Amino acid sequence: MDVTITINGQEVSGDVEPRQLLVHFIRETAGLTGTHWGCDTSNCGACVVLMDGKPVKSCTTLAAMCIGHEIRTVESLETDAGLDPVQTGFHELHGLHCGFCTPGMLMTSRALLDENPNPTEQEIRTAISGQICRCTGYKNIVSAVRWAAEHEAATKQEA
Repeated sequence: MDVTITINGQEVSGDVEPRQLLVHFIRETAGLTGTHWGCDTSNCGACVVLMDGKPVKSCTTLAAMCIGHEIRTVESLETDAGLDPVQTGFHELHGLHCGFCTPGMLMTSRALLDENPNPTEQEIRTAISGQICRCTGYKNIVSAVRWAAEHEAATKQEA
């Protein structure tokens, strides 16, 4: 079937099997390899992207289900203005080690801050609870999201 999906503001079209997963469409058809494919069972969260601003696990979402929706991948976070505050927070506070879960963590964190600009530690932990990081123990990830929230709040006050 012919599928056209808006990914990071660009329309991407392809002839796909009706059962093709979004993660494969993103990686193979759109050529965006930042979204990682980890478990295929929606347990690890490495494949999280945003659909209409909400986190979804692209390993259990069919590409055909995304027609008419806006998909954002980790590649959308960096703009001409620089890194997204969440990316900077992960860098500054060592919220990543091997990096495999990082794209999904970044996208989930971005969605959280878009919804709740000043989350508590518990709200951050709840938001990322659907994702597995085998390296960091989550402490630095939570600190990185808090840093991003504080940075964004300070930037808005300066403007």
